[in-house]
This record gives sequence, C-alpha cells and structure tokens, in this order.
Amino acid sequence: MTFHYVWLLWSSAFLLPWVGLWLWAGPYRSTMWRASLATAPFGLTEPLFVPEYWNPPSLFELAQRTGFDIESLIFCFALGGVGAVLYNVVARRSLAPLPSAEHVDVRHRWHRVALLLPFVVFLLLYWLPWNPIYPAIAAMALGVIAGAVCRPDLATETLIGGLLFFFYYAVFMLALLWSAPGYIEQVWNLAALSGILVAGIPLEELVYGFAFGMYWSGVYEHITWRGTPRYGAAVPQSLTAAR
Repeated sequence: MTFHYVWLLWSSAFLLPWVGLWLWAGPYRSTMWRASLATAPFGLTEPLFVPEYWNPPSLFELAQRTGFDIESLIFCFALGGVGAVLYNVVARRSLAPLPSAEHVDVRHRWHRVALLLPFVVFLLLYWLPWNPIYPAIAAMALGVIAGAVCRPDLATETLIGGLLFFFYYAVFMLALLWSAPGYIEQVWNLAALSGILVAGIPLEELVYGFAFGMYWSGVYEHITWRGTPRYGAAVPQSLTAAR
C-alpha cells in the first residue's frame, strides 16, 4: 500500500479544528492568523527531517524528490494557530498590554535571548550524530525554560497549554493510526528512534506535541508584551465584551 494521499488528508484535517477554534476564538482570531502565518514557513524545514525522521509519500512526490512538500506548510499553519490560543480560548483569558514598567524589569534583559534561544540551540545540536527530532524537542524545551525565567507569569499557561496540545495532537495521531493501519511503520524511521510506541504512536511524536504546545502557547504573549490583567494591566473593554 502506497498511502499516497494520507499525508495530504491528515495535514488538511488539522484545518478543521483550526476553523472551529477560529469561530469560537472571538478576540483571538487575529492572533490565530498571525501565529499560523508565522509557523507556516517552518514547513520549509522538512528537508531536515526527510528521510532521517520520516519519509511520507507526498503530493507530486515532492518530499521524495526535493525534501519539501505542500503538506508540511498546511500542517505547520494549522498547528501554529491552535497552539498559540488553545489555552487562552479554553480558559477564557483576556490579554492586555503589560505595563511599560515591566519592559525594563531585570528579567527582560534576556527577552530577545529567550525568544531566539530555541533557534540557536537547534542549529547547534542538529549537527550532533542523532536524529533531528531530538534537537527540535530539546530546542523547544530550552525555549520553554528560558521563557518561564523571563516571563514567570506565563508558567501556568505554558504547562497547561502544553498538556492541552498534547492531548489534541495525540487524538490526531490515534486517528492516523486507526484510519491508515501500517502507515506509521512504513513512513516513520522507527529504527533511528527510541523504538518506544505508546498505543502504537512513536514516543517522539508525543513528546514533540507536548514540547510544541508548551513553547507555542506562551510565545505570542512573550513576543507582543501582553499578559493577563492580574499581571498589572487593565482589560480593554473590547476583550471584556467578547467574553
């Protein structure tokens, strides 16, 4: 079995909850768009993972011929928007700009370092003799730690957002397992991974989902200097009304 359109159908399926969340998101709709547009280009990193991590049959056989594919752009677009606002929408949190005094707090001397750290770490660790999924996970994990040090007010959101996204992603992995039996065994390079399967899902995929959810759930607030009202900012009336 070639599974030729599985990657296209599976990546496109992530757009369905994206649309549902966007309809429910209210004031977070613009955030979803910005986050999705920011993460979509990460789909262009697919050659770093094909075929070392996996080798999915893709539309026009692009992944096999070039390393790039259309599906990865769809996948990253959908994950970014959901990961950025899932916790805020579920918890019905309102965000507001941080007080200007917070911008000069001693912790924020490391603001840019914390935001750039995952990219630097990934580039450094990628060249080590291990599968590229591991530096990706390590980079996001260190980004989470750096972000929590710089913005401790986001710690709860980071943890709960990671758990929410973990279960969200696990559901999609189980749906893939159920709808395309044998796909994971054929497409993922299991011999180059830990070999641990959780309910048939590679452990690395689940850890990746948790790490991505933790990192991306708070990165928008970190970049845009926003937080919850209890952090010292007033709530804009538009956000209050939207609740």
